[in-house]
Amino acid sequence: MKDKNVKEIKEIIDNLSSDKYLEYIDILRLDERKSVQNIAVKMAKKLDSIRREDERLEAINIFENEGYNKGYMYIGGIDEAGRGPLAGPVVAAVVIFKPNTKIEGVNDSKKLSESRRDELFDIIKDQALDYGIGIVNNEEIDKFNILNATYMAMKKAVNCLEKNPDYLLIDATTIPGVDIAQNPIIKGDLKSISIAAASILAKVTRDSIMYQYDEVYPGYGFKSHKGYGTKEHYEAIEKQGITPIHRKSFLKNIL
Repeated sequence: MKDKNVKEIKEIIDNLSSDKYLEYIDILRLDERKSVQNIAVKMAKKLDSIRREDERLEAINIFENEGYNKGYMYIGGIDEAGRGPLAGPVVAAVVIFKPNTKIEGVNDSKKLSESRRDELFDIIKDQALDYGIGIVNNEEIDKFNILNATYMAMKKAVNCLEKNPDYLLIDATTIPGVDIAQNPIIKGDLKSISIAAASILAKVTRDSIMYQYDEVYPGYGFKSHKGYGTKEHYEAIEKQGITPIHRKSFLKNIL
């Protein structure tokens, strides 16, 4: 590499697969040029990051692998979005992957940027063996309460699947009235790839709905707060009143 300039070295590194990093790090570290040594340092940091992500992706398959070891074949992860907002629906999703699926970046949707969630939304749907999305509107939330509405959304998501799962991993809850083995996992969206993937599908789907509502009901800020109880949202309600998508059961103190 000593016969190449820094620009040429960077071009080589940019097209290098990660399994070759260690070999080139050792070579570049011996170069007398400080700029080349700095490239080696950056490569080492990137390699550490790749290894940490590989370890994380291995770890978030543990609950799925436990299910396969018990003999289950079709394992679905379930999560929801929108239990807390003052307006809009609650959305649930279920995702089923092949064993040992690894998708770089899949994590609890709250830990991801909106652009990254949007990217992963399409990747997850493409790589999933099956997925389903269930939506329950604000009127049903008011009628049945948010907990029951959440269960309804989860059941709808499961019913969208082409094949019934035989084992469900769910973020911190158990769905009543579902005759399928279930495993409620505290902070499951951080510990299970299928639950994390479901959290992304649910979040992106619900955000898309709230963007549409922002156009139908301008002035409430639905595009920014997605229906949550921000100062901006409460001020808009006080000024303009409630809309047909508001949850009246969540607004009893101001109605």
